Amino acid sequence: MILNFVLFRMMPGSPERILLGRIPNVTPEAVQGTRERWGLDKPLFPDQFISYLTSTATGDLGFSFSMRGQTVVEVLESRLWPTLLLFGLGEIIAIVVGLVLGAYSGWKRGGALDFLGNGVSLVLYATPYFLLGMGMLILFATTLHWFPTFGMNTAGRDYKDIFEELGDIGRHLVLPLATVSLGLVGQYAILMRSSILDTMTEDYVTTARAKGLTEGRILRSHALPNALLPTVSLVAINLGYVVAGAITVEVVFNWPGLGTLTVDALAARDYPVLQGVFLLLSVTVVLANLAADLLYSFLDPRVRT
Repeated sequence: MILNFVLFRMMPGSPERILLGRIPNVTPEAVQGTRERWGLDKPLFPDQFISYLTSTATGDLGFSFSMRGQTVVEVLESRLWPTLLLFGLGEIIAIVVGLVLGAYSGWKRGGALDFLGNGVSLVLYATPYFLLGMGMLILFATTLHWFPTFGMNTAGRDYKDIFEELGDIGRHLVLPLATVSLGLVGQYAILMRSSILDTMTEDYVTTARAKGLTEGRILRSHALPNALLPTVSLVAINLGYVVAGAITVEVVFNWPGLGTLTVDALAARDYPVLQGVFLLLSVTVVLANLAADLLYSFLDPRVRT
């Protein structure tokens, strides 16, 4: 919170000028009155800082400069669920596909699927989000016309019922969701493959084979739970980069989430909104790491002891 407070007060721009808009010939008295109204005439430390901490603790993140009349909380709420829909589903698909692909590739090391899966995973891992998104747009939207090119729904369309609206949202969701999933699946598959290769040399795997257990049961019951630990850490870390990924994907597809909100707020120098986005990101990182620590104890009994 301290860094969040200091960072946006070091950035260029005059808040009172932004609040006054493009009004020509603004008098110094009007500028000073605006500063006094918003408490900008007080010292940064301790007055503005204490006010910031007090307001944040009560859930008051201030008002948006560019979206007049809306609080930062209202702006974030309107853009949060599209990002959660896109990246939540993208994470789930990438985790499932990446873990299955990586586990099978590592368990069947040297086979055709291992070479193919590992090669594709490396290519996807090295490809930026925006490049994947542009390729999706050119191929499936512009050339084949299978899916819409931008937005979350068709502008100006009247829906007969909720199912028609959900279907329209689903069509707009396919390409950005595929971009997010493909962008994440590579790193999960590579990490899982490496973890499986490490667990294959452990004594408990050798003991399980000596007992006559099937390869599938050894993989599911012995190798996979221990190989999941590094992946849990990666998932928690990736949640911290959700806004960075959201910016590139959402801008390419004009998806109305936190990514496009961040770009718009930067262009308008809407620092209260940016401050709210960064605070939300920080809280997400902390909670994700807490969840990862709690999940460790469930996956690995050694952590509980």
